[in-house]
Amino acid sequence: MKYITFTVPCYNSQEYMRKSIDSLLVGGEDVEIVIVNDGSKDGTIDIAREYEEKYPTIVRVVDKENGGHGSGVNAGLRLASGLYFKVVDSDDWVDRDACLKLLAAIKEHEAAHSLPDLYIVNYVYEHSADDTRYFSRYNKKFPNGTICTWDEVKPFRFSLILLMHALVYKTAVLRESGVVLPEHTFYVDDIVSYNPLPYAKKICYLNLDLYRYFIGRADQSVNLPNMVKRCDQMIRVMKIMIDRWTYDEIRSQPKGLRKYMFHALGCYLVTTLLFILGEYSKERKQKVKELWQYIKERDKKLYGKLRFRSYSAIAMLFPGRLRTAILVGSYKILCKRVKLG
Repeated sequence: MKYITFTVPCYNSQEYMRKSIDSLLVGGEDVEIVIVNDGSKDGTIDIAREYEEKYPTIVRVVDKENGGHGSGVNAGLRLASGLYFKVVDSDDWVDRDACLKLLAAIKEHEAAHSLPDLYIVNYVYEHSADDTRYFSRYNKKFPNGTICTWDEVKPFRFSLILLMHALVYKTAVLRESGVVLPEHTFYVDDIVSYNPLPYAKKICYLNLDLYRYFIGRADQSVNLPNMVKRCDQMIRVMKIMIDRWTYDEIRSQPKGLRKYMFHALGCYLVTTLLFILGEYSKERKQKVKELWQYIKERDKKLYGKLRFRSYSAIAMLFPGRLRTAILVGSYKILCKRVKLG
């Protein structure tokens, strides 16, 4: 049995993908590694085929036309045979000991017939410039090592949310949720981190520093200039999340999940406002107005919650240029703390 399918979307990744794939091979025959070559122009496909030839019972290769990160995730999910599904970007990697402990936990829960729908783990920002690390952990929000429900989850505060790096969904749960990511779009990780959550009834947090998120490439999506340039893509992602769950549907969820989903949606919206207003102009002000109008037309109750009773409401209290300065300043403080660049 394959306990985890690791999907590695690759685009021109020849310089760093080996480290990512090698870190996953620690799982041996317990894992499946789906390497998705997303129309690369370099030697990515040759490296992928090399691994497939060397590890034919572990590695599978998909060679496809370029469709963006979300397209690679979609392809991996379609092919996945593992009990659980995890995306690992081609410049990131997983910790060896943490991976083995995760696999051991899955086997233990399977033997006890008590598999959760979702495992939550920690992730680590790995900074290439000075070889330092920033640990993002959820040990104060979830009981450690036990199967629980959302009612046992403590409230999230401020900017802390569940990123895709921290999530290991049961493959069947992701498929049941119907999640399909848009092509040629950055920031689709947010959709995976939010849309399927109500399908995860049983969750298990493991206090393991599993996922290692590399920070150091100039073209990374979390760099502020790239975020500002790609604001239309974040707006697209935000609309997909707004469309997925209505206010009433969120209200019907267990208390812990309900509070988290409203919290997360507010955080995502603040991030979207940052993408748009990180560069001040009349055109960008109009984009903000149109986004609020979109939300209002889709769901007036959700609009009221986000516009007047969430973090985004605080951001909207300030006039144009001051709002831009506050959003950009706040993001720079976060970047300095986490060393995002």
